[in-house]
Amino acid sequence: MAPERLSALDMAFLCLEGDATPMHMGAVATFRPRRGWNADRVADLLAERAARMPRLRRRVRTGPLPFSGAHWEDDPLFDPHRHVAVSSLYDRYAPDPLAAFAQHWIAEPLDLKRPLWSVQVVTGLPDGDFALLVKFHHALADGMGAVELALALLDDITLPVPPAPRRPAEADDEEQGAPRSPLAAAADSAAALLGQAVESAGIAGSIVTSARPYPLSPTATVNSPSRHAGLVRLSASDIRAIRSAHGGTTHDVVLAVLTGALREWMVNRGQRADARALRALIPVSLRGRERRQAGNSLSGYLCDLPVEVDDPLERLRLVRAAMQRNKEAGPTRGAGALPVLANRLPSGVHRLAAKAAGHAAPLLFDTVITTVPVPSIPLSLDGARLREVYPFVPLAPHQSVGIAVATYRDGVHIGLQANGHAVADVGSLADGVGKSMALLQQQV
Repeated sequence: MAPERLSALDMAFLCLEGDATPMHMGAVATFRPRRGWNADRVADLLAERAARMPRLRRRVRTGPLPFSGAHWEDDPLFDPHRHVAVSSLYDRYAPDPLAAFAQHWIAEPLDLKRPLWSVQVVTGLPDGDFALLVKFHHALADGMGAVELALALLDDITLPVPPAPRRPAEADDEEQGAPRSPLAAAADSAAALLGQAVESAGIAGSIVTSARPYPLSPTATVNSPSRHAGLVRLSASDIRAIRSAHGGTTHDVVLAVLTGALREWMVNRGQRADARALRALIPVSLRGRERRQAGNSLSGYLCDLPVEVDDPLERLRLVRAAMQRNKEAGPTRGAGALPVLANRLPSGVHRLAAKAAGHAAPLLFDTVITTVPVPSIPLSLDGARLREVYPFVPLAPHQSVGIAVATYRDGVHIGLQANGHAVADVGSLADGVGKSMALLQQQV
């Protein structure tokens, strides 16, 4: 059987990897254990479950030439215990000891010569809780794929399995009950290739016209290997109350809250929040539209966050309008669809040009804000109940902050990751999230 090759987009994430730009996603999950639990037993259980997952046993093997691609292969020296560790909180006097631990952990790149994942069981939390810290490289999976891998490490659950999407041509054939002729199939393929070429040209044109060469983004910075992390929890019921009062989606409300927080953060840093909007790249999953399940299946929207606006309701209205325009255009149009374009380029192009393209990220967007889909059902590990889950998105090159959001049960959990050179700590931004939320709640 031929080895599974990395897609062009998987390859792009792999080629962006560097000591100051690690391209792994992460999550910090807290659990309430039963009496008599044992951290080493939990680590052994995680290793045992990981060993049964073929995707976690494989490493990347790149071709020898500068323009060749890469494929997955089984690691002949694979030992799951090398990827699982037990630690204890070491800075008990920090304002948030778990966040202080997580910021050092999230800054450590994964070893690209081994399978691209790592987990840590962390003890010493209040009330006897423990944390599970999980890292998956973006070349291994996108956000939805990472959730699927993480869920397989937890106790057995039953999730509804959606039907596999069918291509329109296949559906038509079944309905007509007749096989398609080779000529008709060739014509369809040619039309699809032409349509894809036109679509790709449209994305490329949008990227060029959306670039902002001057003035430079107020959040652009030099790359740094150090990181700061923040963990913020909001009430999902409070978010829903704001949505019910003022319309939009839950995602719109969260974006408006984060817009207010970024405004507050910029003002506290002595930056002009009224100079221009901050632009966020909002990743969008394409898994429901494509057959491919492994690796990355992504597009994105570019959304201008109105940090220049002081009124919280007006910020929400503008965010709603911007996201509605994106949804009406669809996830394969506009400059935000740059992951789609990246996936259509030869893998060798990314090996030669990914670093240079990464340096241009601040010309298109100022931050990444992603939502991670966590199923809202009771989850556990070795019988310990999952309480909170804070995701982390890789920090784009030359950017100060990245934000990831996950809703689980009645909590909206926000993981903040900041460039350690540009941001002394994320306390101001974390406080800004709470203040922005309070301002919107006052309008309910």
